[in-house]
Amino acid sequence: MPLQLVRNDITRMKVDAIVNAANTSLLGGGGVDGAIHKAAGPELLEECRTLGGCRTGDAKITGAYKLPCKYVIHTVGPRWKGGMKGEKELLTSCYRTSLDLALTHGCETVAFPLISSGAYGYPKDQAMKVAVDTIGDFLMANDTDMLVYLVVFGRESVAIGHKLASDICEYIDDNFTDARERADRYRRRRIDLEDGEYAASNLPVFYESISATYGMPDADNQVVCPESAEPAPASAAPHSFSKPAAKPAHASASYDSTISPDKLRFELDESFQQMLLRKIDEIGITDAQCYKKANIDRKLFSKIRDDAAYKPSKLTAIAFAIALELNKSETEELLKKAGFALSNSNLFDVIIGYFIDRRNYNIFEINEVLFAFDQNLLGQ
Repeated sequence: MPLQLVRNDITRMKVDAIVNAANTSLLGGGGVDGAIHKAAGPELLEECRTLGGCRTGDAKITGAYKLPCKYVIHTVGPRWKGGMKGEKELLTSCYRTSLDLALTHGCETVAFPLISSGAYGYPKDQAMKVAVDTIGDFLMANDTDMLVYLVVFGRESVAIGHKLASDICEYIDDNFTDARERADRYRRRRIDLEDGEYAASNLPVFYESISATYGMPDADNQVVCPESAEPAPASAAPHSFSKPAAKPAHASASYDSTISPDKLRFELDESFQQMLLRKIDEIGITDAQCYKKANIDRKLFSKIRDDAAYKPSKLTAIAFAIALELNKSETEELLKKAGFALSNSNLFDVIIGYFIDRRNYNIFEINEVLFAFDQNLLGQ
């Protein structure tokens, strides 16, 4: 969880340092700047008077006074002028110089606002991308356990790019299945049947088509959707159903008589921890590279490495699948080791599927989208 997106008032964040989106005078202003000065008290302004201002893209540090943190890092973001006046480079510098100051002063937790995205007019989707990319690069490049918060007031404060949003919504429309809607359709078809719409002789065909098309609710009223339905052979009698050939008692769905007992035992016995560590070795990355790419802290990774029976949360398991850049089937395999699966009736899972299908494994960008859709974030 080195980078977390949170909805909060930055003046209430109990961290080592908060970052102030200041103006060049450092003497206070509107928005976040005014709120921080008001919460800190007049002593903050008195110290800022001694700093001689600050250039755009640079940062300076002061005490926090009445704020629930140790320091305030003041940085001056660029005003948006169309994107061709070096705005991106200046905004990147704001985050980088602020993080360098925090590291120099021993800060373990830092909270940022979305710099320049308010009165300075920087487009929110582009401001968010600069923020997460710069913070992510910093955390990957430095040997630090620093936890960074990107603080926004709500989902309306975050915008993802129009093309990305359009692509994701189209993907969701194509892949997202609402289980409750499917169950309702199933019940309506049952009511139609009981009202006499279907003759008794059609019952077997009706129930077969319902289960193949809509899925059948189980005892807990959860719809179990079939992966595929094989059409009946043309030669088969209209209402006759043949049993599938019996498999050996020890056979699995992917049974292969050529698999050696040793390999089969390995596939059955490998734990989540063992598969994770094996994949790290196969890909050729370090443990630190893996847990940083997964947005997971060092302590949690150490727990997993030291305990062969460790059962992670689904969020953690998916975060590691993203860090390892696994394809859909490999992700399913890793999740199964932890007792989970991806489902098209779960919006979170469908969004994850979108990024895996497109081989986009930037966990910070994935979290941007999850945040915009009000979903849990990876690594948190």
